[in-house]
Amino acid sequence: MSDRIDRLQRSRTELSDFLRRRRESVSPLDVGLPPGTRRRTPGLRREEVAALAGVGLTWYTWLEQGREIQVSTAFLDNVSRVLKLDETERRHLFLLAHHRPPAIKGRPWCEVPPLVRRLLDDLVLRPAYVMNLRWDVIGWNAAAECLFGFERRDPAERNMLWMLFADDSLSSRMVSWETHAPQILASFRRDYAQAPEDEDMNGLVDALERRAPAFAHLWRRHDVHGRCQGRRSFVLDDVGTVTFDHSTLIVDEAKHLRLVLYAAVEQDGASAAFENKQKGGVDPGVPASPSG
Repeated sequence: MSDRIDRLQRSRTELSDFLRRRRESVSPLDVGLPPGTRRRTPGLRREEVAALAGVGLTWYTWLEQGREIQVSTAFLDNVSRVLKLDETERRHLFLLAHHRPPAIKGRPWCEVPPLVRRLLDDLVLRPAYVMNLRWDVIGWNAAAECLFGFERRDPAERNMLWMLFADDSLSSRMVSWETHAPQILASFRRDYAQAPEDEDMNGLVDALERRAPAFAHLWRRHDVHGRCQGRRSFVLDDVGTVTFDHSTLIVDEAKHLRLVLYAAVEQDGASAAFENKQKGGVDPGVPASPSG
């Protein structure tokens, strides 16, 4: 019990120091206030923060003092706005005050960072793609195009769940689809919990429930899976069955972008044929990061 109390006290102290430092770093001029001549401390006064945020002075004072109080999401968002917190600082504030991150949007980011784009292109023999929290595929390399055919799809359907459940061109080529599909959906459910009120996330779920009975059945099971790696096999035209190990890496936590990598398991005839196809048979003009 004493350890828990100590942790809570450290968290409240961190919250108090963080808010005070951020308040002191904001100039009155930054928020449209006159600088004044009688300021004894740098930055904004507590009453100015409260007034600009539209929150009670007592409640803001207690929050900055690290008292154990409960404030709303809107309260923290308004304070974040006045203190000019960036997304990382806003997340930090929510973690300190609410002990959980703020709700996020399902697909706010539809562009691949330049360095990640270069990495995609450099992975000539390894299928790789980038997806956001909604599992929209927003960037891929030529090997991934050969494996998944992203470029041929309508941008609105360039989504891994949609491809897995609503389009049999992928499910028919994935060996043991019945085993992998529930695990994949359970991994998405973990991500869905980060933005359960997001319109884009719920729009995808609603559309798949109407379109794909298998999705609707599995979604009602509420399975949650945290696994981001494993082994999958695909039957590919003119190549045969190729088995890949796959893993997921976070490339931008704030933007919730993940890089999914595939690597052929064995150097048999099928995997060698697939790699040879990447060396000379795939159109190099396939974009690494088209917009969805």
